[in-house]
This record gives sequence, structure tokens and C-alpha cells, in this order.
Amino acid sequence: MRVLILGVNGFIGNALTRRILTGTDWEVFGLDVGSDRIEEFLSEKRFRFLEGDISINREWIEYHVKKCDVVLPLVAIATPATYVKNPLSVFELDFEENLRIVKMAAKYGKRVVFPSTSEVYGMCPDKEFDEDRSSLVYGPIAKPRWIYSASKQLLDRVIAAMGTAQGLQYTLFRPFNWYGPHLDNVDAPKEGSSRVLTQFLHNILYGRPIKLVDGGAQRRCFTYIEDGIDGLMTILENPKGKADSQIFNLGNPSADLSIAQLAHALIDAVATYPKFAAAAKKTRIVKVSAKDYYGEGYQDITTRVPSVAKAKRLLGWTPKTDFETGLRKTLDFYLKGRKPPEV
Repeated sequence: MRVLILGVNGFIGNALTRRILTGTDWEVFGLDVGSDRIEEFLSEKRFRFLEGDISINREWIEYHVKKCDVVLPLVAIATPATYVKNPLSVFELDFEENLRIVKMAAKYGKRVVFPSTSEVYGMCPDKEFDEDRSSLVYGPIAKPRWIYSASKQLLDRVIAAMGTAQGLQYTLFRPFNWYGPHLDNVDAPKEGSSRVLTQFLHNILYGRPIKLVDGGAQRRCFTYIEDGIDGLMTILENPKGKADSQIFNLGNPSADLSIAQLAHALIDAVATYPKFAAAAKKTRIVKVSAKDYYGEGYQDITTRVPSVAKAKRLLGWTPKTDFETGLRKTLDFYLKGRKPPEV
């Protein structure tokens, strides 16, 4: 199989590339604005890479959509600070640019595996979010925080409509807070933009307080990257076409933690690494308001728990890695062989 991954250097893209090249005989064609996470694969014969931008390198993309069997448009702005400060850029990239790629796939009869998001459920009151039955509930227009999930949801709906009207073969998957090696750069995170685990880790290592937005009561289900990639690989393999025209939550309901619990777990775990124990023990936790941290246009989601019954039924997939194990593997990646930073 030939797989086109747009955003191949991103967190999901590089992990998927690694799994494909080490575990299958498939070919990967990738595009991204950087290559730091995929450098080890640049000389691999089954990997072809272009350093470029999906909004610029349109001819290259169209050529490879025609050439490949399946297209994964993984490029997106997924940073809350940008939702609030520059919502139009989120819509233009996450919806408009990706829609153009989806239309190419439909034109040439190619399969699309599209990353939706757990955020499409918004403030849904269900205890567990069901892909086919849960409502998608957003806040007012005055809260531009919702433009990301609204853009993703609209593209979900357009893809499904294209499946019905034009025969587009597709699968949508919804990652729930995937984490693991290569998540973000812990030395240069951007507050409000980096994912919470790497932002907190940076703060511990550099002697800065961990900021809990509105006290950190919000809960998230943290899913180890290799579990997520297991599910994604099964979707790509598509046994008996069971993934066709389906939406799948890929998350770990048993790793449901508040952000405050995450902060304490991370401090405790870092403290077990002798070179970083002192920094961990000195880490302060402070509470900040969402308004001060993100701005007026932010609104948060208090809970986000996936039902994974459908993924288990159709794909035979369930998450296998408990949070403690996944966190240990993540910290081993970031901390082993690392010198304590000068703070």
C-alpha cells in the first residue's frame, strides 16, 4: 500500500510513519514544513519526503494523491491560544485547505483517513461520548475557542456527505489526548499552544511554576501514542471493509485524570529520576484564570470520556497501556541521557 501523510513530521504523523516503515512493506510519501522527528527515515527507500506547505505545494500534493492508495491529511492548528487569538487562520487551514485535499481524493477515487478530534463533542453532557449518538454542543460565537472543533465537525460532515453523494471511501478517527515520545519540544514550549503534558514537563525542568487554568478541575482521558497508532493501523488495514464510512473514538477511558492530578503525577514521576528530583520537588503549582491564560474568547470543557465500544466491536481495538506505564515511557524518552538544564 502507498500512504500519503500530510503533516508527516507531526506527533501522529511521525509515529505512524515509524510503525509503517518498521512493521509493514508499505510505502510512505510525506510532506511537512520540518523534518526533525523523521530524520531517521529520510534515507529509507520506502519513504519519500518533501519539505513544504500544503497551501503552497499543491501540484506535488495532487500528484501524490493520484499516486497513493490512502490519504491522511494530518495538518491542522490544534492550539487553544490560536483559536482565541487568530481564529480565521484555524478555519483557513483546518477546514479550507483540508477540504481541498479531500476533494482531490474524491476526484481520483482515493480513500481518506481523516483526523477528527475529541473536541467535536464540545460540552456534550453524556458520561461517555458515542461516535454515532452523542450530541456536539458548543458555546456562543463570542467564544472563538470553538472555531477549531466547529471546523473539524463541519469537515466531518462534508466528508460523510461526500461518501453518500460521491462514493468517497473514508474513515474518521477521533484521538483523545494522545501523548508519548516526540509530543512537543520540552525546551521551547509556547504557553497556551504546547500540549499540557510537555508544557508541565518544561516548567518542572526549568524551575517555573505549573499553571492550572481555573484550578485544573477539567478532566481528560490520556491515551498513549502506540495504542492510538495500533487503532490507526487497523483502520488503514481495514479488515473486511469494517472501517469504511465509520467514525472511531481512539482514547483510553481508564486513564481519566483531572489536569491537577496530571500535574501532581508528573511531578512525582520526574522526582524518581535522580538528576531531576531536586527540580521536581521545588516545583510550585499555581492557579490562574482561563481569562488571564487564554483571553476572553476561551471556554473550557469539563470532561471528555470516550466510548470505545465501537472500535472494539469493529476493529478489535482497545487501549492497552495504563497511564503510569505510558508516562514512564514518555519521561524515559525526554529525560534519559539528558543533562539537567541550568536554571
